[in-house]
Amino acid sequence: MTTSAAPYPRLLADVGGTNARFAWLAADGAPIGQVQVLPCAQHASLADAVRHYLTLEGLPPPRSMAMGIATPVVGDLVRMTNHHWSFSQQALQAELGLDLLLVLNDFTALALALPSLPASQLRQIGGGAPLADRPKALLGPGTGLGVSGLVPAPSGWIPLAGEGGHITLAAHDDREEALIRHLRQRYGHVSAERALCGAGLVALYEAVCSVDGREADTLLPSDVSARCLAGTDAACAEALSHFCALLGSVAGDLALTLGAHGGVYIGGGIAPRLGDYLATSRLRERFEDKGRFQTYLASIPLLVIDASISPALDGAARALQQASI
Repeated sequence: MTTSAAPYPRLLADVGGTNARFAWLAADGAPIGQVQVLPCAQHASLADAVRHYLTLEGLPPPRSMAMGIATPVVGDLVRMTNHHWSFSQQALQAELGLDLLLVLNDFTALALALPSLPASQLRQIGGGAPLADRPKALLGPGTGLGVSGLVPAPSGWIPLAGEGGHITLAAHDDREEALIRHLRQRYGHVSAERALCGAGLVALYEAVCSVDGREADTLLPSDVSARCLAGTDAACAEALSHFCALLGSVAGDLALTLGAHGGVYIGGGIAPRLGDYLATSRLRERFEDKGRFQTYLASIPLLVIDASISPALDGAARALQQASI
């Protein structure tokens, strides 16, 4: 049986709980282009969003498509965790007339892009230089909390597909325990994602207010960070401080789990927007605060991904490059 490479033109997608990013790869060696960001809420289905993108850009039907999507991908049926879209992969391929459709978890797609990220798109917070050919860890708070990684193999890098954002969140001190107790009483299981995402930042703010006996305002995640950075709200400032500290703790756990001397990369939509605040927060301190393994973690760099075009689109392109039909 002979195989051939995924045919062109190729449609690329990075589908999150809030926005879907689409891009076009016209031919072998061509650059990724014609990027559009479409709000998921404005389209009844993923297929509708695809058709809208193709119409906006005046593009012909693609022959291949690869997408990273913010949900577990197990079997034919895909249901998004933080959005109502669901679809059969086989039915979507038939509906769009594709020769090949690849559906990956969004952070699996982003992980594939890590080795090719230029230094200009990375901002390092502590640690030394990443070691070549050692595992790389990846996590990122956005609409949810994505987690993945890359492990080296003789054939190249192997991306990990898991749901590490739903591990149980642990408290570091009595104050965090009080906040997590509030979240547990409100939600039941308190996962890392419960606190480390956009809605989680608001939940932390509301927990601070509840524990302190203060009435919480109705805020968006951007309001919490803006009030903190402006120095106008102590509860917002504490919430964002805990957010960064907890992110550091979870990142340190992931680094220990994977032995990530190739670096711990932080993606998602929230961290890059925090700018200098992230570097001066407790993120690095809590990343290393693992008792006897502080020295082990001290050399591992934290690398914040700050890219204008979603690197997950490049990861999707790489997945197609490795695929055959």
